[in-house]
Amino acid sequence: MPKDFLAGAKDEYDVIVIGSGLAGLTSANILGAAGYQVLLIEQHYKLGGMATWFKRPSGHVFDVSLHGFPYGMKKSCRRYWNQDIADRIIPLLGIRFDNPQFSLTTPYDRENFTKLLTSQFGVEHETVTQFFDAAGNMNFYDEQQMTTGELFENFFPGRQDIIRLLMEPITYANGSTLEDPAITYGIVFSNFMRKGVYTFQGGTDMLINMMHDELKRNNVDVRIKCSANKINTRRGVVESVQVNDRTIRCRSVVSNANLLTTIFKMVGEEVFDKDYIDDARNVRLNNSSTQVYMALAENDSIDPITGDLLFSSTADRFETDLLLSRDITSRTFSFYYPSTRPHANPRHLIVSSTNANWDDWIHLDDEEYKASKEELIDTTLGALEKYVPNARERIIFAEASTPRTFAHYTQHQNGASFGTKFEGLAVSRGLPEQIKGLYHAGSVGIIMSGWLGAINYGVIVSNDVDAQLM
Repeated sequence: MPKDFLAGAKDEYDVIVIGSGLAGLTSANILGAAGYQVLLIEQHYKLGGMATWFKRPSGHVFDVSLHGFPYGMKKSCRRYWNQDIADRIIPLLGIRFDNPQFSLTTPYDRENFTKLLTSQFGVEHETVTQFFDAAGNMNFYDEQQMTTGELFENFFPGRQDIIRLLMEPITYANGSTLEDPAITYGIVFSNFMRKGVYTFQGGTDMLINMMHDELKRNNVDVRIKCSANKINTRRGVVESVQVNDRTIRCRSVVSNANLLTTIFKMVGEEVFDKDYIDDARNVRLNNSSTQVYMALAENDSIDPITGDLLFSSTADRFETDLLLSRDITSRTFSFYYPSTRPHANPRHLIVSSTNANWDDWIHLDDEEYKASKEELIDTTLGALEKYVPNARERIIFAEASTPRTFAHYTQHQNGASFGTKFEGLAVSRGLPEQIKGLYHAGSVGIIMSGWLGAINYGVIVSNDVDAQLM
């Protein structure tokens, strides 16, 4: 007889949170701590969404999206989770760039970038200061006509090398392109520039387990392998959620699923205003990604001079189309040393990440798909040899993920790594105006993507829910 993952669950809660990405987890935790009865459901057998990990029998534990995030993550975890989690957030100092235009290492903060731009790239100090101030003063309510490419052209006209320096890490962090509104770049870049790049010591598995413990302390009912098949509404108000084969009543729903999935699949367009649905149809999904997970033998190691994050490219210049091409020219290598998981067996691991298009992978048959994954691994090992000598011989384990992998495990439409483009933010925020008690928290509008963005969006939405329930 199959296991009942809802055994013992109540028939009614104040809030049902659908999905356990960092936004969903944070919303559930805050609302649980406030005294509400909260049910958190996750369709996968693991919490975390894209903030996840996987293990292999050889003892290797791979993080899917651990490196790296701004210092604000430490403050948000301290305030909305607990001090123990915040204390494990530590800086990454070795951020490297290597491409045909320049090669350098930086702690990735404003002081160091100012020195780089003035001394190595020959920009006037006043221009650099004005650029940082312009990016730092951007906020959600700014006029959004200027693109990121136009922002760079205003301050650094014709400087493709500077565009690459300023843009590559943010594209890796949240999928931004030169064609997106400048606000989507400026806010994220300024967050990183405050104090550099940070990571969680202990790995994603420890982080999510610590978060799960905190949820239990706040009496949140956490259920895995529970899918939200339908969000039921009546006369413009949330009524219940169909979870697996049960209908559970609630006063409010926070969906941490993909925004378009929430509207068109879980609720149904027939209950929304036509203008709202038209806006929702115009929301574009963000891109997906491919990754290659690699491990060295237990007695082998990576030279620390290799760095923590390496933005590597063979392309002559930074271009959005090149970043998404199947003919990969740009890779971000994350190097994991034993200090990442000091409590575990010492391991030196490498994860290569590249942006990718769903359409390049979805139409492949089984044989073509297998061959494409093998080619992805092979070309990645070839690129890695420049930084890890004899990588082909030394790597004892390699496995690839694609947009199809992310779609399978997370249920994200088209395997989107960063939710939707910027226009999704207004549609996400407008959801409770359409259906009372219905909210969305997740990766939307680029600004709200990445670990810090997801947590902070969870905070914003939990405050909205609290106001509604009160």
